[in-house]
Amino acid sequence: MTADDHSKPWETVRRGLLLLMSSPGGAGKTSLSRRLVADYADMILSISATTRPPRPGEEEGREYFFKTRAAFEAMIAAGELLEWAEVNGNLYGTPKAPVMAAMEAGKDVLFDIDYQGAAQVAERAPDDSVRVFVLPPSWSDLARRLHARAQDSEPVIEQRLALGKREIEYWRAADYVIVNKDFDRAYADLIHIYRSERMKPGRNPWLPGFVQGLTEE
Repeated sequence: MTADDHSKPWETVRRGLLLLMSSPGGAGKTSLSRRLVADYADMILSISATTRPPRPGEEEGREYFFKTRAAFEAMIAAGELLEWAEVNGNLYGTPKAPVMAAMEAGKDVLFDIDYQGAAQVAERAPDDSVRVFVLPPSWSDLARRLHARAQDSEPVIEQRLALGKREIEYWRAADYVIVNKDFDRAYADLIHIYRSERMKPGRNPWLPGFVQGLTEE
């Protein structure tokens, strides 16, 4: 083996993973998700398709892929979505092609997603999916966070809290659970999960060749 053999870019030949982040609203998964995407160049955020019209300031392909209902239903019929659901009369879903292309290129894809969507993705891509559920330290803390946002009316907050009571029951389906009592500690836990999952043999197809090379030296 020559010196040049040691410079081969074997470390870049890696299959990406799907990091599925779920939680009741207000537990902090979105803040944790955005921080991870900002800090790791190999991590990208999944972009969903939707039939709802764009809001002021939203751009095609940045916030969402905006579709007509007919186009969205055609994607469902063609099996082009990893997951989808109807919420308040609008369809939302994750296009499969860009996600799979990113993974094949060694990129990791983060989903800020509810438990139902996470379950659909994990069912369709079980070997690639890592499910993380974020819990608040207490229910009163969750309510305080929702009120502190000042984004929703009191009736909407009450609806979100009621929904959260149902959503929180799905923590058992997760591979990992983070209690977000302190953001920095919760983020450190998320990093440990992410980096450990990246090192699993099945996500590093270069390993057999690398080990063979070691034994042939």
